[in-house]
Amino acid sequence: MPPRDARKYLFDIAQEAAQLSEFVSGKSLEDYLGDRLLQRGVERQFEIIGEALSQMSKLDPALAERVSDYRKIISFRNILIHGYADVDDELVWDIVETRLPTLRQEIVQIIADLKMSPELDSNRIDTGREPASNT
Repeated sequence: MPPRDARKYLFDIAQEAAQLSEFVSGKSLEDYLGDRLLQRGVERQFEIIGEALSQMSKLDPALAERVSDYRKIISFRNILIHGYADVDDELVWDIVETRLPTLRQEIVQIIADLKMSPELDSNRIDTGREPASNT
């Protein structure tokens, strides 16, 4: 199997971050603390985002460095995976509110800057725009 193009991880991150934003839309910290399913869903999305960044950083370190705090995001993923018993739910929610919007903006901008081609599955990214019509 040929190696995966590191840029495809950008779409994975964008997709998962968009899904995460949907999960928490209209929710409060109190909602989050009272809903184990929501907590697990949020944690899982962050795990996937962190893993995608980790893989991307191995294939293309310069690309990963364009994401601010990418090392912290990877570390956060590792805490969620390996230190699950010690996860601070209020910290997770703080990251949702303060860091997720920035991450989404950065990823969309990086994709735009790279002028990535359709074969990299650009229809999977949620940029807030409708996909181009094929008609």
